[in-house]
Amino acid sequence: MAGRKNGLGRGLDALFPDKKTASKENEVKFTAKVEKKTEPAVKVKNVKERTETPRQKKVPMMVKISMVEPNQNQPRKQFDEDALLELTESVKQYGILQPLLVSEKKDYYEIIAGERRWRAAKLAGLKEVPVIVKEFSEQELVEISLIENIQREDLNAVEEAMAYKRLMDEFHLKQDEIADRVGKSRTAVTNSMRLLKLSAKVQQMLIDEMITAGHARAILAVSDMEKQESLAMRVFDEKLSVRETEKLVKAVLAPPKEKKSHSYSAEDAAYENLEEKMKSIMGTKVLIHRKKNDKGKIEIEYYSRDELERIIDLFESIHN
Repeated sequence: MAGRKNGLGRGLDALFPDKKTASKENEVKFTAKVEKKTEPAVKVKNVKERTETPRQKKVPMMVKISMVEPNQNQPRKQFDEDALLELTESVKQYGILQPLLVSEKKDYYEIIAGERRWRAAKLAGLKEVPVIVKEFSEQELVEISLIENIQREDLNAVEEAMAYKRLMDEFHLKQDEIADRVGKSRTAVTNSMRLLKLSAKVQQMLIDEMITAGHARAILAVSDMEKQESLAMRVFDEKLSVRETEKLVKAVLAPPKEKKSHSYSAEDAAYENLEEKMKSIMGTKVLIHRKKNDKGKIEIEYYSRDELERIIDLFESIHN
């Protein structure tokens, strides 16, 4: 797997319009061992400045952890358990070094940035966590959450693609606008969203890191979902490189060689009948390749490991 890029932006200060006037005394300094993966900056454009009430000022306050809840609409669904456990150990020793950014709801606080710290705090058994309350409109909350997660280094490829799609569907942003907001090229956004054309099974293999995004993009050249899944399983089983996968896909897409034209004979009809009989028995495509002196070979196609195992079971039942 390719190494991840460094996080984008300049920190949580980018969220607040009063950055220039904020007192340095209120900043949280990292004087102890910091968490290994700090929350990246959120590059937010077109968020209007507003007059802040005392509860909206950039001043951390302690609240009961039971009063803080994650944003259910955020695109990130997968959390690295090992990394979370490492962060939990850091929180046990040093506490939460960077406050969570939250929005105040009717009877709880909803996390805008810092869910990983919140999860680690719960695992560490903390009763309270530091938060900074900031009020945004519902649209701004969703957009900030999406952009913050897209910029996060450990979003998987499918979650990132889904986030881009949601920005387009819900906020009618164009791909070049999305690219500008998240600090990526338009091509990167386009290639990411193309991954959603993969079958659900192949997408899950990508999430589970059975294949890489490079493998997935190569497989995208095949539109048939079953063939996509068969190719992905072969990539995983044979540990193929991206270059080898591209060659394999090219072979799959190559047009079949034209058979030499010849007159249709009774022998041709007999072999066609044999092919059809074998197809009905095997439940999949079967080809008989004839050679001279009544020799030849039989080709049986399968499109998934389950189907291969079914065919093997069929042979075993016939043998027994």
